[in-house]
Amino acid sequence: MNFDSIQRIAGDSGGIVYIMAVMLLVGLTVIIERSYYFWRINTQGQQVMSVLEDSATLDQGLLNKLGGEFLHSPHCKVVKTALEHNLNHDFDRISDKLDESIMREAPSIDRFLWILDTIVTMAPLLGLLGTIVGMFNAFQVLGNVGGEPTKITGGVAEALIATASGLFIAIIGLFFFNALNNRVRIIMHQLETIKKMLLNRMYHHYPDMVAEEMGNERISLKGV
Repeated sequence: MNFDSIQRIAGDSGGIVYIMAVMLLVGLTVIIERSYYFWRINTQGQQVMSVLEDSATLDQGLLNKLGGEFLHSPHCKVVKTALEHNLNHDFDRISDKLDESIMREAPSIDRFLWILDTIVTMAPLLGLLGTIVGMFNAFQVLGNVGGEPTKITGGVAEALIATASGLFIAIIGLFFFNALNNRVRIIMHQLETIKKMLLNRMYHHYPDMVAEEMGNERISLKGV
């Protein structure tokens, strides 16, 4: 299929094939950008968890090290929330603050995926519309004086290329949309894991709470 044939098919579809080509380009751009972003963020999250695993407690030096090394990552922003927490406040408040920080980062993690979702839905519909327009043009041969009915089959076959193109775009988009959504789930799980790790390592900053909980535990054991 040469360039003239492509132009003819695109023209017969009412220009819809051109729109689908733009959609394919936009979809590939989102796929490449989000794939690289998720790979980079996932790697940083694993490194943050590795550093936290090597520390039994959490101090300012460790938090400063993590904050400087992963300055713009969502994981770093959650760590900064723990860094900025006033230790004179209740222990329960840090958990709420970390939850708030995770919720703030969620929109930036899955952004642009709605574009890919829209392309997956619209591409087959636009392809079907392009095929219908192409078939209208193909059947106009019957109304022309001296027209050859055999040209109808060729016109219908070319019109079906629009539907095939739409399905092709949707299949590619659906595969990567599900794959990228899975990466979002993994990164959100990393943020929740880091939250738990921070809470466990900040626990020693609250000796009064620890003593109180240990006292309650002794009382409950005596009552058994």
